[in-house]
Amino acid sequence: MAGNGVTLRELDDRPVTDLNGVGEERAAALAKVDVHTVLDMLCYYPRRYLDRSREATISALPVGDEGMVLVRVTSVAARRTRNRRTLVEVRVEDETGSLGLTFFNQPWRERQLSVGTEAVVFGKVDQYQGRNQMTNPLVDLVGDQTGRIVAVYPQSEAAGLHTRQFDSMAAEALRRVTGGRGFADPVPAWIRDTYRLVGRSAAFSGIHRPGSMKEVSEARRRLVFDELLRIQLELVQRKVELERTTRGIAHSVEGDLVGAFHGALGFPLTGAQIRTIDEIGSDLAEPHPMHRLLQGDVGSGKTVVAVTAMLAAVQGGHQGALMAPTGVLAEQHHLGVAELLGDLTVPDLSTLLGTRPLRVDLLTGRTPAPERRRITAELAAGSVDILIGTHALIQEGVEFNSLGVVVIDEQHRFGVEQRAALREKNTDATVPDVLVMTATPIPRTAAMTVYGDLDVSVLDEMPPGRTPIVTSWVEDAGEDVWQAVRSEVAAGRQAYVVCPLIEESENLEVRSAEETLAELSAGPLADLRLGLLHGRVGQADREEAMSRFRAGDLDVMVATTVIEVGVDVPNATIMVVLDAARFGIAQLHQLRGRVGRGVVASSCILVGEAPTPVSEERLRALVRSTDGFELAEVDLDLRGEGTIMGERQKGRNDLRLASLRRDREWVEVAREVAVGLVGDGGGMARHPDLADEVALLLGEAESDFLLKS
Repeated sequence: MAGNGVTLRELDDRPVTDLNGVGEERAAALAKVDVHTVLDMLCYYPRRYLDRSREATISALPVGDEGMVLVRVTSVAARRTRNRRTLVEVRVEDETGSLGLTFFNQPWRERQLSVGTEAVVFGKVDQYQGRNQMTNPLVDLVGDQTGRIVAVYPQSEAAGLHTRQFDSMAAEALRRVTGGRGFADPVPAWIRDTYRLVGRSAAFSGIHRPGSMKEVSEARRRLVFDELLRIQLELVQRKVELERTTRGIAHSVEGDLVGAFHGALGFPLTGAQIRTIDEIGSDLAEPHPMHRLLQGDVGSGKTVVAVTAMLAAVQGGHQGALMAPTGVLAEQHHLGVAELLGDLTVPDLSTLLGTRPLRVDLLTGRTPAPERRRITAELAAGSVDILIGTHALIQEGVEFNSLGVVVIDEQHRFGVEQRAALREKNTDATVPDVLVMTATPIPRTAAMTVYGDLDVSVLDEMPPGRTPIVTSWVEDAGEDVWQAVRSEVAAGRQAYVVCPLIEESENLEVRSAEETLAELSAGPLADLRLGLLHGRVGQADREEAMSRFRAGDLDVMVATTVIEVGVDVPNATIMVVLDAARFGIAQLHQLRGRVGRGVVASSCILVGEAPTPVSEERLRALVRSTDGFELAEVDLDLRGEGTIMGERQKGRNDLRLASLRRDREWVEVAREVAVGLVGDGGGMARHPDLADEVALLLGEAESDFLLKS
């Protein structure tokens, strides 16, 4: 129990004007940075710290390096340059020397940095006319703080708020709480002891008014744990509730149909496939519905696993469904699955032999009306065993006889309502088992946070026979690039050329697919047969182009990212991606996976300049590795949480201190603790203080986001 200390809800009920020194004017300024309550103030954390016992001095700052120093302003002057820009020049000093600060187009610096002002400046040191200076450094006004560790807060020039104000308000809030009842601590003592976590009072004091950098570190560990634990408690609680309140269908992967399918594959399953099928089999056997995420890199054999799950339903007398985000991908799945299951039969007592061929049908927006009527009638009667399609599967009039297992491919492309509609297809109130597949690997800790209500299976092993793809990066699409394409075609193989936009845009200097097709047809690939595929090509023309490419009637497919997922042409062995820096790591990795699908060694050539260090590192990572999981970790490091948590609402609900990159191990700890606290079905009732914090700090909208899967 939290004891009789001050709870976070009590602090959230107190307006920030309760603090001494905060009047209506200051409160209005704080509102601009989303600080409305005393809790908001305590959760407005410093962004860095100045350790005065080890601080750098001006004389010790190396030229060319970034550094942070505590200085006093000795002079300030502003003037206009010849091109009408504002230039503010400031001289600062400490006991060891002086430094120039130059600010372009920041006229307010003249008022901010008056003579005598104490500030922390952070920036890169360079030399101008023989004197050291910083250009446009970060500046934090700290006043006359004398503590050994100075907390430096994010400042808002627009709101007129600086470090010294935040410091005094945080100190006042801490004094009011710790001088009285102290903070309530809802995390049980045995958990704090197990993971060597400081109490909540020590955490808030240590983050705002630390006596040492060790205190900062200990405080951060505790507050990071709290943030991640709240998210995991919500996810685990919802998952347990779903299992407790929904009625599923028990299936078994041990059966004649699954056995016949595996026996006819012509190749052994990988260890990862066997492990994943066992995990899915355990879920399917339960009386409550499965909710599992199947992650696997391009070519890792997800389809065989997904088909196994659907066959487990079929051999028990139920049906399977596979929903794909695009018609092209649905057709690709239909071709592949129908071929895999071509020789299988299922019991049918109405036939002479007592069996009939297993039926796999395709339903998309392009299915002709007579065919659609036939499929929906036979689906309702139970004679369609597996239905593959797009969102057409969830339209009115599509009724299953008994839907047992649903596979949703590339689920991030589907809305919550679409997935829910597919789950609600059974009239007897049973909920089908759901397997979500993605070929876009997600770092393990991010999967735990974003897909935390799903169990996760990972195919981390490639089937034998997949040829590695050699990736290279060049800045210009010169003769060497097109000669490589011509050489592959001359050897009887095919190529993709990928462009990021359909039409030319003045704002984005990227090649459009149509313009590229014209250029290549008249230039370096003039003697080859070229096709065009992009999102604005009509469905019939798109299908025609893909059919011709699959049949080998086209040598080169010029395309946009419509080929990113699912297009499977084993004879395509080379891909050229133009303006590659425009794409993210995951998208480039997906595109690259369209080649290397046969037995011939394949290559991917990334073309274009990298305008930023981050885009350069992205391209170098793709050249270095073909491991999607390794690339996902690189992507998370380069792009940050936005990569994963981009759809979350901003504001207090967001992770304040916790980082899915830096705090990977704490995500796992929080998950483990949450399962221990509420995973047995007892719910949050035994932990009312924690339950109240989850409700307060996550809220309905945030919970819904976390449970989008």
